[in-house]
Amino acid sequence: MDRVTPDRPWPLLEVAAIRRLEQRAAASLPPHALMQRAGLAVARLALALAPHSRTVWVACGPGNNGGDGFEAALHLKVWGKEPIVTWLGDEARAPDDARASLQRARAAGVTFAAEPPAAYDFALDALLGIGSTRAPGGALLAHIERLNAGAAPVLAVDLPSALDADTGTATACVHARHTLSLLALKPGLFTAQGRDAAGEVWFDDLQAAASEAAAALLSGPPAAGPRLHASHKGSYGDVAVIGGAPGMAGAALLCGRAALHHGAGRVFVGFLDARAPALDARQPDLMVRPWDSLDLAAMTVACGCGGGEAVRAALPRAFAARALVLDADALNAIAADPQLQALLAARGRRGAATVLTPHPLEAARLLAQGTGEVQGHRLGAARALAQRFGSVVVLKGSGSVVAGPDGSVRVNPTGNARLAVAGTGDVLAGMMAARLANGEDALEAASGAVYLHGLAADRWPAGEPLTASALASRFA
Repeated sequence: MDRVTPDRPWPLLEVAAIRRLEQRAAASLPPHALMQRAGLAVARLALALAPHSRTVWVACGPGNNGGDGFEAALHLKVWGKEPIVTWLGDEARAPDDARASLQRARAAGVTFAAEPPAAYDFALDALLGIGSTRAPGGALLAHIERLNAGAAPVLAVDLPSALDADTGTATACVHARHTLSLLALKPGLFTAQGRDAAGEVWFDDLQAAASEAAAALLSGPPAAGPRLHASHKGSYGDVAVIGGAPGMAGAALLCGRAALHHGAGRVFVGFLDARAPALDARQPDLMVRPWDSLDLAAMTVACGCGGGEAVRAALPRAFAARALVLDADALNAIAADPQLQALLAARGRRGAATVLTPHPLEAARLLAQGTGEVQGHRLGAARALAQRFGSVVVLKGSGSVVAGPDGSVRVNPTGNARLAVAGTGDVLAGMMAARLANGEDALEAASGAVYLHGLAADRWPAGEPLTASALASRFA
């Protein structure tokens, strides 16, 4: 059993692949052995997480997730705990494995109750697992609400009940302190509502060999390449920031500062406001130039930060950049203009390094969908945009999704709500531009920047406000 930490990549499997993996594993073992392994793993983790807990509420649903709960209750009883099981099922209709575990739990003297205990020290959520995609109601919803309202920690078995394993979406779901994912890790644990619902994620493969292709990868840390002594500023590339329309110069400066602090050799800022300052007094290393005087074909360009309506006129020239990051108003302009969309797609067909960094609303505009549709399947939305425009796409949000035009998908494990302040997206665009200028592949540059951007927030000193200007010059 492992705690899922962001120190290495982890494969993520969708439900269809997990079902196939489960069937093969069960067929290769004696009857009921896989559920017994699952229940034992759950019980061991519960004991490790709450060694001094006495009363454990085990909330069991009608299917095999409930069977895992019965098995866990059996072991906790043997180990001297007082598990109290509530079961929302019918023995006559229960799956064979779950029925066998039910009988084993009864034989061990486990207490079954019609209602949750009034007081308990720890809880196991074994209501649904990956077995349901419908919104919960009735007694099931009441149990979910009770689990969420209780003061005791909750360990979700395989998946917080009523959370979609593939998408991380839910109308109402269990919010667990811990989740033990069985057989394989699920994408929904790490994006959309999943990170809030799952808490700390643990993984046990139940000794079943992973024989299915991953739908996505939970990103690990980027490789840190050495900066050679025999190098110079030209070795690390030029970044041009095009943005800062009237009233929004700060967005372009934040992007430029981040690019500089993240390793670009030189950074130029081309404001779209002719009245913008000719110098950044706080960061005089930035070189301010008229945007249309820059040789963009030889540079990495970050375009759109604070771009307003003015960025539309700059985009055709920006598409000639050696490498390109498109953010914010650049994306909105492209979404509204089929001709710009065609130019972007043509750039993709040429194989030019391009990264799009939409938040959900910007992605919805580019896909001509609603924001709910995008958030309802974040991996699918990012993949669709990447393939449509031949670009790497970073769909920002909780569990940012990084998709490549080849169909590969990564989910970022770092970051927190402290990043939900104005300007942090501009900083991220600058970080990506710096990594592209250093010569990184677009997918690696994007996923590496997203990882480090989030990691900086995770390591931010307690009590110190996180602002974009502070973030631009301080990285993990």
